Amino acid sequence: MASPKYYYFASTLPFVNYGDKPPKSSVEFQEECYSLLDPKDAALIPYCSYNSKLAVETLEPTGSDYVDLFLLQERTLVLNLAYLRAARLKFQAPAEPPQEAAYVATVAKTAIEIDDPLQAMLYIDKSRWNFLDAMLRLDDMFGVNVIFDHVLKLQLLERKQVFDTKKGLEQYQKCYNAILDEYNAKL
Repeated sequence: MASPKYYYFASTLPFVNYGDKPPKSSVEFQEECYSLLDPKDAALIPYCSYNSKLAVETLEPTGSDYVDLFLLQERTLVLNLAYLRAARLKFQAPAEPPQEAAYVATVAKTAIEIDDPLQAMLYIDKSRWNFLDAMLRLDDMFGVNVIFDHVLKLQLLERKQVFDTKKGLEQYQKCYNAILDEYNAKL
């Protein structure tokens, strides 16, 4: 059975562009979804998350082609990044990464070549945004997929807002010093 159409709810969603300030938090929007969506659709909201562990561990179909495709793309991206990072650092590489979504694997390869970590993350998140745009079909515009899409886009907008070069450098320095202190303490 197809998911119900959410004409009113979908039509109230603001249009967002990558880089915009989020019109509301993703948590607020998810709470709204739980109160307005059919329980079967609302049960899929937790899968609409940039949670690497969830993406890697969710191998069974969720009941939504859209959510399954999102999870496949995220799993492919995460596992390809892990594989390429391990190879770059000359660590034992995890298992061969999935290649079902070849364009996603290409994003991972390109991101690994970007020397600036902030620029690499921005590239990855912009690519995630583009994946979402490519996943929506015209007949999704009043269905649950546009709502799932909005949840994910709000998360990307929130992520982009927390990227701050100065704070990132300070945090990097703290982590680096902690590692050095731990290493020196073992000598």
